Amino acid sequence: MSPTILVVDDEPPIRKLLRMGLSTQGYGVLEASDARTALTLLGREAVALIILDLGLPDMRGHELLRAVRAQYPDLPVVVLSSRDDEAGKVEALDLGANDYVTKPFGMAELLARLRAAMRHQLAARGERPVFRVDRLSVDLVRRIVRVDDAEVKLTPREYDFPRVLVLHAGKVLTHAQLMRSVPASSDPQYLRVYMRQLRQKLEADPERPRILLTETGVGYRLRAPDDEPAHRPGEAGSATAR
Repeated sequence: MSPTILVVDDEPPIRKLLRMGLSTQGYGVLEASDARTALTLLGREAVALIILDLGLPDMRGHELLRAVRAQYPDLPVVVLSSRDDEAGKVEALDLGANDYVTKPFGMAELLARLRAAMRHQLAARGERPVFRVDRLSVDLVRRIVRVDDAEVKLTPREYDFPRVLVLHAGKVLTHAQLMRSVPASSDPQYLRVYMRQLRQKLEADPERPRILLTETGVGYRLRAPDDEPAHRPGEAGSATAR
């Protein structure tokens, strides 16, 4: 049975665009133009993931996200919004959104983010002892990190970062989330320092990372397995919306 995705957006053209794009990939699609309809559908349908617009007519999108997390803590949620302010992104991610895509968006990028969010949910149900993506492997049991089968020596603090990112592969972790998860990293500047050190050791080209990705002003993401680096908004194939 194909996974069903609930699209929560008050704009009919965006819902139509998403319905067509998702259907061609084999997903079932449910649509809600407001928060009340979304909660009703969640109560009676089996939903694999929610695409959530924050600009809803009857409830602030962040409040709907809070309600969804309270009732369905493991359900993946990808926020799709015209709001590009960092505070709004951080708030949504801190409330439990798996990812945040800004309008205008590319369908290829959105589909990649959806796949990553659903894979993260599956991985969270049973932690994999060895994580692999691109040229990187992380053995969570033996605490061994390899690049191209060669072991990379990391300090205990350096190892804390890939460990946490592996447990949430494909999901954006905000600076606040990382600082709560990694001991003694109480300053975002420390995050930047450690990430720079890790990229020097783990990336083929630290200046153009393919594995340890930055979400500017928000946090970091570890690329999920089998995902090609996503297209960014503004590239070819983007869909324009408010």
